[in-house]
Amino acid sequence: MNVNFRFSFFTTVCCWLLGLLFLTSTVSCSQDQKEQIKDALPGGVTKAGGAQPKLDSVYIVKYMSTEPKFKDQIEWAKKFYRARDFRLGWFRNHELVPQAETMLGVINKAADEGLDPKEYKTKDFNKLFASLKDAQSDSTKRNALEKEIDVALSGTYFNYASDFYRGTVDPRSVKSIDWNVKRNKIKLHKALMTILKERESTYGYYDFEPLHPEYDRLKQALADYRILQRNGGWPVLPAGTRLVPGASSPVVAILRTRLLGASASAPATPAATETPVQPVANKPGQPSTATAVTPKYDAELVAAVKAFQQENGLKADGIVAGETLRLLNVSVSQRIDQIILNMERWRWIPKKFEPNYLLVNIPDYTLHVMEDNKEAFNMRVIVGKALNATPVFSDKMEFVVLAPYWNVPFSIIDKELRPKLAADPQGTLDRLDMEVVKGWGAKATPIDPSTVDWANLTNKTWKYTLRRRPGPKNDLGDVKFIFPNSNDIYLHDTPHDELFSQNKRGFSHGCVRVAEPIKLAEYLLRDKPGWDRTAILDTISGRREKYITLPEKLPVYLVYFTTWVDESGKLHFRDDIYGHDKALAKEYFNN
Repeated sequence: MNVNFRFSFFTTVCCWLLGLLFLTSTVSCSQDQKEQIKDALPGGVTKAGGAQPKLDSVYIVKYMSTEPKFKDQIEWAKKFYRARDFRLGWFRNHELVPQAETMLGVINKAADEGLDPKEYKTKDFNKLFASLKDAQSDSTKRNALEKEIDVALSGTYFNYASDFYRGTVDPRSVKSIDWNVKRNKIKLHKALMTILKERESTYGYYDFEPLHPEYDRLKQALADYRILQRNGGWPVLPAGTRLVPGASSPVVAILRTRLLGASASAPATPAATETPVQPVANKPGQPSTATAVTPKYDAELVAAVKAFQQENGLKADGIVAGETLRLLNVSVSQRIDQIILNMERWRWIPKKFEPNYLLVNIPDYTLHVMEDNKEAFNMRVIVGKALNATPVFSDKMEFVVLAPYWNVPFSIIDKELRPKLAADPQGTLDRLDMEVVKGWGAKATPIDPSTVDWANLTNKTWKYTLRRRPGPKNDLGDVKFIFPNSNDIYLHDTPHDELFSQNKRGFSHGCVRVAEPIKLAEYLLRDKPGWDRTAILDTISGRREKYITLPEKLPVYLVYFTTWVDESGKLHFRDDIYGHDKALAKEYFNN
């Protein structure tokens, strides 16, 4: 073998081994990620010639600090580039990866998400790409442009993804927005690595997909309603309209267009759906005339009205008046805004629910019991009235309390009971089935109520507990469900079952009353030995308070969604009972 050839071959092998050693020692991420991003690493001569340029933190911070919309994304960018040893992310061998074009296309359609595309078009990439194309023969200029484009693309992604996956409004930073549900903890730098196929993920980051199917269904509803808006929306029914099934009125034609569309089929037969034509007496010498046909409020339209009422949380009686008329006349533009605001709330939700949890949607007055990510059952609830709004937050349920005491808040003592207790302490407590105790729980001991200076009592001097004993008069009913929290909010039974028949159920002081407490208790204790339905009922009948610890803490979400699409595709709307939509709209649409 030729000596020069052997020397050349030896030199080549050594260089290759040194290059491999350099690569494996400089990539600061896991071994499997090294394999996934190996195509991004510089290695010898590339298609365009020369090694791929590298970045550093000084360049990233300096570049992104000059652009106001990138400033909040600097930390994400630093994490992203640090994980790849500051190598470029959007280039392979001096060529842009396809994901760059995909991302820019997604941003062009940001309006589909209820977002404004202009917010994310910070850099003129067409101009930058053109400059890059012209600089291919000048490696210095080309490398400088590649670095600029790479950081600009990352900044653009983080700017968009922050809004798309985390929300454009931070609910915790705006006092008027009540939302203390645990946050979506998405790590945007890892999401970008997923998009660039440098790591695996169970989430749909690859295709810029939303995290929740509920969001996706609202997105489709938004598209449908925008088509309606472009076509002129829907007609308004006259104020004072009242229609009952079988009635005839000119308003029926408007109602038909409103609910069944302009192309709704005409009534099958005049006899069945219209008022018959009646002759009109004419003066001598005048031709005979007939009255105009008046459309009838027929069965098809009554069914459409009942469906509308159900989808808007109303009693489905088919009568068009009052609340039904008001909601029929809400404009399509108002509904579009409402859909967008609720899409925003889904961006705040954790990216993944636990398999089992409880969810109370406050405006819908409904508790959903979720098992293995599917609804096991639901039930009606009563929530706080507007002045005592049920807070929006999440926590974990730990205890079921059977035959609970009700501890009377000092505010009720002060505003409602003070005069009666001052005049007749023991008699008042006997009538109310109450007692005054010192201490807590099993160690609580009754005291003589006449020893309390009720007339001059203040919150600071109140050292005892006024409580109602277990039994039929107890405000908490037979069962209490505790998830310890600073709001002192819990689920509980109520002796006033008649209130669950109301469609709008904002009656409490903030806690959530459940319609079927025994069913819920039996479900929560199903894996607790010795606590079947019989044991639960026997304990309640004994009127002795009993705390039972759940086998596992169960997540509880108290949320606020005023519109959603159910699994059958029906779009539902609810009233903004606490004004949270209004507060969010002020932040979302005026930013």
